[in-house]
Amino acid sequence: MPIELKMPALSPTMEEGTLARWLVKEGDSVSSGDLIAEIETDKATMEFEAVDEGVISKIMVAEGSEGVKVGTVIALIQGEDEGEAPKADVKLSSPPVGEDQGGGRAASAAPMTSEPAAQTTISTVADATGPHPNPSPQGGGARIKASPLAKRIASDKGIDLSSVSGTGPGGRIVKADLEGAKEGVAVKTVSAEPVEARPTAESRASTSSALPVEKSTALTTAIPDFGIPFEDAKLSGMRKTIAKRLTQSMVEAPHIYLTVDIRLDALLKLRGELNEMLADRGIKLSVNDMLIKALGLALIKVPACNVSFGGDVLRSYKRADVSVAVSIPGGLITPIVIDAAGKSLSTIATEAKDLANRAKEGKLQPTEYQGGTASISNMGMMGIKQFTAVINPPQAMIMAVGAGEKRPYVMDDGSLGVATVMCCTGSFDHRAIDGADGAQLMAAFKTLVEKPLGLVA
Repeated sequence: MPIELKMPALSPTMEEGTLARWLVKEGDSVSSGDLIAEIETDKATMEFEAVDEGVISKIMVAEGSEGVKVGTVIALIQGEDEGEAPKADVKLSSPPVGEDQGGGRAASAAPMTSEPAAQTTISTVADATGPHPNPSPQGGGARIKASPLAKRIASDKGIDLSSVSGTGPGGRIVKADLEGAKEGVAVKTVSAEPVEARPTAESRASTSSALPVEKSTALTTAIPDFGIPFEDAKLSGMRKTIAKRLTQSMVEAPHIYLTVDIRLDALLKLRGELNEMLADRGIKLSVNDMLIKALGLALIKVPACNVSFGGDVLRSYKRADVSVAVSIPGGLITPIVIDAAGKSLSTIATEAKDLANRAKEGKLQPTEYQGGTASISNMGMMGIKQFTAVINPPQAMIMAVGAGEKRPYVMDDGSLGVATVMCCTGSFDHRAIDGADGAQLMAAFKTLVEKPLGLVA
């Protein structure tokens, strides 16, 4: 029987991905290890290898399909000794991703059924969370048949589905049918019931109690139309993940912020001297490379800050892996410098440059950006003097680095002079790190930057 090729989990946290491109077509023979597809996660595009030998007998999910759940059957492989596989009446052992053939994904194998009258007011925003059967209208009238994707697009663009003719199976409205359709108010909720057939009080109460909380509150994020010219762009998987994780961080982790001014003159002088020594090796240290090392050493000096909060456990790390915030097209990614405290500055510089370049090309492996024990975000090169950063869960702290600038400064001998000073703010998860421990980390970091020989000792 055919071998089911399923959407792989390319990282421990991956729940869905985009099938960016097929590298094979139906009828192609493949062997174990052959590259057969490119899969986009929220952070990178990765190649997917075959693990069995045979012939690609059926491609179940078209390339370009988004939101393909892990475990969804995306293709069938026929063993070479089994003869030609049937190409019709193929039934999936698991449901496809819920978009019709006109929208680029496999069509749902589940038959359309009627729901009780109490379900008729479910909005298309709720439908976007997964496939639902088409509701039956109250009081008669034609039922609107549309794919979940078509409903979501209609909701986003304010398109009245009752005015759209469907070209899908059985007259079902698909994504292609909405191209060129007249747009209306973006927050429009599409209901299957006719305008003249309003639900009764009992029906509304039943509907309200039947809907999960996340569906009934989904409309709170809709953007009202104030008559201002606008253009909506669909969120990328990366942007959705950033929004989800940072919202989770701000809601769940009580942030405490600690700020220090740090004099940079000694570090800048040492950096210049080291770059002269490393020039023949093609290595150039940045200030950020040295700050990564300083944060790694500070975390080892103050282990109470090198932790993660786990509900009923506090995890203490024996190594300082520093995640470095890198801005890339469409979002932000945090590649990791592993064991930042134990590596030389030249090694950190080489690794950080390579990680940043591959991050911008979307070529990082999940192990290179998932994990880390703390983060550093440097916006000094953008002229930002001071800012607070959101903790990257499950980490418990992040260092926000501002620009170094010439300021009046009271010297060690009490005289007034001019120094290069930067402002750094540490954000700490107060569930895991007390203010006093956070203050010790900021002091250790400040000392290492102001007396930078400790970075090369």
